Amino acid sequence: MHTIKATIINPLLGKEIPLPTYSTDGSAGIDLRACLTEKLILQPNETNIINSGMAINIHDSNVAAVLLPRSGLGINHGIVLANLVGLIDSDYRKEVKIAIWNRSNKIFTINPGDRICQMVFVPIIQVNFKWVDKLEDNQRGGFGSTGLS
Repeated sequence: MHTIKATIINPLLGKEIPLPTYSTDGSAGIDLRACLTEKLILQPNETNIINSGMAINIHDSNVAAVLLPRSGLGINHGIVLANLVGLIDSDYRKEVKIAIWNRSNKIFTINPGDRICQMVFVPIIQVNFKWVDKLEDNQRGGFGSTGLS
């Protein structure tokens, strides 16, 4: 198990707003909460940035964090991440911010402490490109060739 250093940026976190946690032993993602002092009204098709109240130090260039939407918010309310997936590089040290988008046609209210997204840690492989004049051919077709288009 990796240990990731985290620091509290906003004093609400860990007091009025619970610290990020895994909901169950089988959870892949840590729930991040809206670190707000008052409710946020998100209009239809509006985007906003919500503070998580924390910063992390992954400190391992072979690991990154990704922010993923919570499926219930997306399916039931049309609330997703504005950039669909957020990427936190191993050398990022500032507060983790959550870019959120109300893709629905209804107003949505985010309350202080609401679970907004999940943070998942993933392995990273950096590659070196070897530039060639041509790639070897194979039997695979082009875009969408392995399934229905």
